Amino acid sequence: MELERLGEVTWRIPARGGMRVPGMVFASEELLATAAEDRALAQVVDVAHLPGIVEASFAMPDIHWGYGFPIGGVAATRTDVGVVSPGGVGFDICCGVRLLASNLDAEDFARRAAAIMDQLDRRIPRGLGKGSLAARSLLGDVLARGARAALDAGFGTERDLERCEERGTSPGADPSVITGRAVERGGDQLGSLGAGNHFLEVQVVDEIVDPDAAAAFGLRDRGVCVMIHCGSRGLGHQTCTDHLRTMGAAMARYRIEVPDRQLACVPVRSPEGERYLAAMAAAANFAWANRHILAHEAREAFAAALGVPWTDLGMDLVYDVAHNLAKLEVHELDGRPVELCVHRKGATRAFGPGHPALPDELRSVGQPVLVPGSMGTASWVLRGVPGNPAFGSAAHGAGRVMSRKQALRRERGREVRARLEAAGVAVRPGSVKLLSEEAPYAYKDVDAVADVCERAGLAAKVARLRPVGVVKG
Repeated sequence: MELERLGEVTWRIPARGGMRVPGMVFASEELLATAAEDRALAQVVDVAHLPGIVEASFAMPDIHWGYGFPIGGVAATRTDVGVVSPGGVGFDICCGVRLLASNLDAEDFARRAAAIMDQLDRRIPRGLGKGSLAARSLLGDVLARGARAALDAGFGTERDLERCEERGTSPGADPSVITGRAVERGGDQLGSLGAGNHFLEVQVVDEIVDPDAAAAFGLRDRGVCVMIHCGSRGLGHQTCTDHLRTMGAAMARYRIEVPDRQLACVPVRSPEGERYLAAMAAAANFAWANRHILAHEAREAFAAALGVPWTDLGMDLVYDVAHNLAKLEVHELDGRPVELCVHRKGATRAFGPGHPALPDELRSVGQPVLVPGSMGTASWVLRGVPGNPAFGSAAHGAGRVMSRKQALRRERGREVRARLEAAGVAVRPGSVKLLSEEAPYAYKDVDAVADVCERAGLAAKVARLRPVGVVKG
């Protein structure tokens, strides 16, 4: 594949054939070589064929192969003449990351690590099946109002909404367009972690790069944090499946052709497009509420283990960001504001200082950007910066370099657990066997991903977090 080097970590795939825009890849030479080993770069090219796409088909430094879009793909389409594609959101609609910061330090955790991890193990529902912290009767209200409905039901605090993207409620949600099958799959999963790469980690701040931003975010050296990574569970998966089927059948009617059927799409301003956006927003509301409820239970677990109210421990929300959504946003094109449908699949918003979507207390600093690494390595907190070249987007994590089947063949789960615990990471798995699917060797180097984000002008480093305990599905 032809690649033109534009800068130290910026590469362009020239537009050719049916591409409407070029591809733009943010990667070091090492990360680029990893991306070239699967179909991810070919998917960047495929996405560039979408009707109404503007500027470029972007690839974040954690890019790897996905369904339709690469994971780590960003594409903005005009809402007047462009399309919306479920493949640009993914099956786990509004999967994202929530980070809590406590007033505990590393030594505090070490003294009570077993008690804390046992409480988290006991309280956090996880795995492939059912199990939840919230009553099924709350589901309808959650689909309409997201985390606000969970707050009104007694979970979390008002401040949590202030520090959550979109205040935890996606606009335009219509619960009536969520199918019965989607409700059946997700109805008993509200307040649950799921499986796969989803996790709850206890982490310690082990490096602060930007002290002012860290202080604004509530992070301090050697402070204990809790990071939660999960999404919309079976409800989101079924919602994506439902609309892929609908759009696949509708494309011929709109005379849309794409190089990969997994890029099924329809005009944003079509009945099918608007119905998908309404369903996607309702599924996103499930995910906002899901992480909100899990954070509440994590606070209660710490409180029970330490014998004090969680409010005495801090446990304040740093931020909650999604990395699988399509958002209607206004961006400047050719010197004028234009409404775009910004698809971020495995990519987060990374709005810079002054952006009106940020809470007042963070507006002068920029948005917290949460980049989880692999189990047993590290995670990064970045911040949005001015002049982001990819519609205010940044990487969402380390990104896989090895399939789950390959990882399973390399080591057994109990071997992975032994190595993690020898390195000082307490592990509470839902399935010991499946630990090897998420072993550190299955992922890219998160430090390298964070470094490229900074060098490419996507986001700036604030603090590095290392895991000391992990709860997995």
